Amino acid sequence: MNILKAGYEILTPISNGGIDELKHIERIGRVCYKSEDKITDDGESAKRFVKMLINNHHEAMIEHSTLSVLFTCDRGISHELVRHRIASFAQESTRYVNYAKNKFGNEIAVIDLIDGINLDTKMKNFDGDLIGEIYTEWLHAMEDAEKHYMNMIELGATPQIARSVLPNSTKTNITITANYREWRTFFKLRTAQDAHPQMREVATPLCKELQQRIPIIFDDIELPNA
Repeated sequence: MNILKAGYEILTPISNGGIDELKHIERIGRVCYKSEDKITDDGESAKRFVKMLINNHHEAMIEHSTLSVLFTCDRGISHELVRHRIASFAQESTRYVNYAKNKFGNEIAVIDLIDGINLDTKMKNFDGDLIGEIYTEWLHAMEDAEKHYMNMIELGATPQIARSVLPNSTKTNITITANYREWRTFFKLRTAQDAHPQMREVATPLCKELQQRIPIIFDDIELPNA
C-alpha cells in the first residue's frame, strides 16, 4: 500500500507577478466604461482597475480568466470539490483503473490521514498516544481494504466491481478548471476554519501561493491561522 501526501499542481501558466493576467482583465473590463485610453503598458493601471472591480464587487469581469489546478487528494475530498458546479473536472476513474496491475505497483494508494488529524480543530487537544491509536486503526482499515480489493480482482472481478471496497482515503487525481470568480468562492468556503481539515490541507496553501503569484485577485481572502 502506498501512503501519499495530499497536494496540488497549478497547470495554467502564470506570468511574472501576474501582470499579464491583470492586464487581460483590465482590457476586457474597460470595455464597460470605454476607458481603454487609460491603459498603461507597465501594468499599473491594470492593478488599480482590477482592485477597483473587486472592491466594487464587479466580479463578472474576472470570470474572463480561468485557472486549472490538479489536486491529489482522497476520494472523500473530491466529492466536495465537484460541488463547485461552475467549473470543469477531470478525475481519475476507479471504474477503469485496475490497481492490481504493475503500472500501479500492484497496490492501492491512499492519502495520509495524519495531516488531516492535525488540522482537525476538535482533535487538536488529543494527546500523542491517542492520536497514534486512531492512526493505527485507520492504517489497519486501509490494509484490509487493499487486501479485499486485490482478492476480488484475482477472483475475476472487474475494477468497477472491486472498487466497492475502496475507502474514502483512496488517492485520486482531479483537475479543476474554473474562472477566477469561482476560485474566489472556492477559497472563501474551503479555507474556512469549519471546512474539512483535509480540504484545508490543499486549499489553504494553494490560496497562499496564488495570493503571491496573482496579486489583487485573491489578496482580500482572509485565511485562518490554524
